[in-house]
Parts: sequence; C-alpha cells; structure tokens
Amino acid sequence: MKEYKYKINGNVYKVAIGDIDDNLAQVEVNGVPYKVEIDQTKSAKVAAVQAPRPSAAPRTASGEKVIAKPSASTGAGTAVKAPLPGTVISVSVKVGDTVKAADTVVLLEAMKMENAIHAGRDGRVASIAVNAGDAVLEGATLITIE
Repeated sequence: MKEYKYKINGNVYKVAIGDIDDNLAQVEVNGVPYKVEIDQTKSAKVAAVQAPRPSAAPRTASGEKVIAKPSASTGAGTAVKAPLPGTVISVSVKVGDTVKAADTVVLLEAMKMENAIHAGRDGRVASIAVNAGDAVLEGATLITIE
C-alpha cells in the first residue's frame, strides 16, 4: 500500500491506496476503508510541444545574409575590429567625427551581454562598415579611423 498525507482546508488526511483491479481501487482514508471506482474514459491526447525555431540571420533585399566578414586591411587608416562575434546594437559615431582613444564607437551584443567597443586611438572616423542590427564575425572591421 502506498500512503500519502493530504491537507485540505486545514484538515489532515492519511490516504492509503491498495490494490487496483480493473477499475476498482482499495483506498483507506484516516483508517476508514473505501472501494473507489475509477472512471474508464478514453486516454487524453498528448500534444507534442514543438521547440521554437531559432531565428534566421537577417538578409539583404537580394537574399544574402547580412554578416560582416573579416576583411583585409585597406591601408587607409586604422580599422577598429570586432573582438568577438555578435550583433551590432548601435553605432555612436558618424563619418567625419573626431574621436578619442577611450570613446565608445560601437555597442556590440555577444552572448546576451553588451560590449562597448572603443576607438583605440585618437583620430577622425573615415568610414563605418556596419549598421545597427548587423551580425559580425570576430575580426570584422567595424569602423576605420584616420
């Protein structure tokens, strides 16, 4: 016999469940025996839970994925590169802006954390290679500073 303790509306009940034959169960509640008839209904359908699909990378109008890949140095200025793969949240400078080495130029989300990407040197922003929402790989050029 399996024994259980239930508390219903502040009252404690000791329930022991004995043998179950077909649809008849031997149950004892606080020492009083009962024969409980189990309703034999059709088994409930179990709905399969579908795992959510991961979202696809954004695509351009032509259908290509919007992922900035590491590129070779252009030779004009110093490139500020992505230190890890992630998604660009915002670009806080414009072409022509003067920046200091400690200025945050790009905010990058990686592994659910925001990472402030700094200019790394004083200079003027020559070009911006990414936009907010772009997925970038490690080593991808974000901006170029002259």
